[in-house]
Amino acid sequence: MIVDNNTVSYEKFMHNEKIKLSDDREFIDFINAGHEFLIKQISDGRPIYGITTGYGEAGSNYAAFEEAEELQQNLYRFCGVGVGEYLSTDVVRIMVTVRLISLSKGKSGVSYELLKRFELLLNNDIYPLVPSQGSVGASGDLSPLSYIAAVIAGEREVFYKGEERKTADVYKELEIAPYTFKAKEALAVINGTATMSSIAIQAIKEFEILLESMESFVAAIFEVLLCDTTPLEPFVHESKPFVGQITTAANIYAKCIDSKLTHKAFSRYENFHLEKEQNIQDRYSIRCSPQVLGVVRDNLDVAKKWIKTEINGVNDNPLIDHIGGKIYTSGNFYGGYIAHAMDTMRISAGNVADILDKEFALLVDHKFNKGLGESLKINKKATHHAFKLIQVTLSSLSADVLMNTNAASLYSRPTESLNQDKVSMGTTAARNFAKQLPDLANMLSIGFLGIMQAVDIRGYDKCSKHLQGCYNIVRKIVPKLEEDRRQDLDIKEVNKMLVAGKFI
Repeated sequence: MIVDNNTVSYEKFMHNEKIKLSDDREFIDFINAGHEFLIKQISDGRPIYGITTGYGEAGSNYAAFEEAEELQQNLYRFCGVGVGEYLSTDVVRIMVTVRLISLSKGKSGVSYELLKRFELLLNNDIYPLVPSQGSVGASGDLSPLSYIAAVIAGEREVFYKGEERKTADVYKELEIAPYTFKAKEALAVINGTATMSSIAIQAIKEFEILLESMESFVAAIFEVLLCDTTPLEPFVHESKPFVGQITTAANIYAKCIDSKLTHKAFSRYENFHLEKEQNIQDRYSIRCSPQVLGVVRDNLDVAKKWIKTEINGVNDNPLIDHIGGKIYTSGNFYGGYIAHAMDTMRISAGNVADILDKEFALLVDHKFNKGLGESLKINKKATHHAFKLIQVTLSSLSADVLMNTNAASLYSRPTESLNQDKVSMGTTAARNFAKQLPDLANMLSIGFLGIMQAVDIRGYDKCSKHLQGCYNIVRKIVPKLEEDRRQDLDIKEVNKMLVAGKFI
């Protein structure tokens, strides 16, 4: 991927492709002109925040031009206060790329030489070890991003060739000289939203797989519970034309279209007979599934648009306009869009978990599963229990997902001598969205185990080709449940298939 001052779609760097910083002369001159303009301003004695002053509440402490480099060095050092587990190398790689994209817009006052250091880290697979906690999301992700700045300067630790190592040792091995930050450059590295954006990007990628897999689960529920597919018909959703709802309904409908188990109300099908006292409509968790998941799809699209805008924006402070000859102190480091996007996605994940919990309850309950029997038992002996307790695990996981839906953006904490008196909490929102996904994946894994057991009871030949395909994938590894056995290992096996996108 070529990085210059043009717009980048984040999907382009999801697969660890090599990064090439543009070497176009016009681009290089444009970047360096911004830095030279800034140097001219401070050499003339103009006080500029964070460049010849202290930071935050200490912005009234003035430093001399000759102290500008020391100021940058101290910045990334005193911000090294992160705690918690390290972010994954996937997230850190995205972080470095996202920060490079922002600084390449030429409005941050950095040199082209600094940008080349980002390229060096990425293409040598040198990943800073970044603690996951310690950011309030304004002024940007100060502490997490300080770990990138420190590594550029040859300090702290990195993950390199499968090992945690001291940056200095890796640099010595590769004959890389530590970088000395020029005026404003360390501030430009750490004063941005790259951490929250990168966690969001990785989590969105994982959630998309889960959402599309959930549509497969719902389609299978329509089949094994002998449901009416009338609520999936295009006429229904074109009458209330939300894009997500239309898309979700079409996806579910297409997956069960050739099933011999579903039916349509008021139509004659050989395989369907409406039993006496059978409700002519299915329960809301089934009938309204396109409306429930459609909102999630639309929220997902909004979140992706906001993330794309954020990572292509310039979100440090101050902003440098060397063409107009102005310097702007501002607040683009405030991660409000990421915070709100992630808060909304956490609610969306909660709704997916909630409807999944309800649909699975119908699947295993003999009072509602239309002949699938008690707890999906194949062996009818009184001593066997089949899917009885695995439902408890699924419900427990749904509670874990739902308890993590409170809006982080409402938990703004005044800090730093009340200078940062309103902060975004965007990184917290993104981290907590990411935390929901393993639980949701385990819920879906249990759900698919139940579906395959139901296929064994209903009959493989009656199922749609899509459901047969899912069944074949699972049954290659996980046998049907004929005798009571531990199922935790089965969940793990299906989970591997799920996160790899096998049920889409």
